[in-house]
Amino acid sequence: MSAHCQLTGARPGFGNHISHSHRRTRRRFDPNVQHKRYWLPSEGRYVRLRLGAKGIRTVDSIGIEAAVARIRARGVRI
Repeated sequence: MSAHCQLTGARPGFGNHISHSHRRTRRRFDPNVQHKRYWLPSEGRYVRLRLGAKGIRTVDSIGIEAAVARIRARGVRI
């Protein structure tokens, strides 16, 4: 499974390594994805989410209930 955030949808970006002699080879910029466990009071259970650092800050600001609603609106099963 590719590294992507369930909340923000951040996926890897692609670019080039550029050497001192200016040779280019392809590289991949992965988002900072972490597994994070949150207590979901409405369902009385924990949910384990795969979130990027920006997604974790978003959950801290809008709350876990609103974040789970956004994730489910994107069609992801939790």
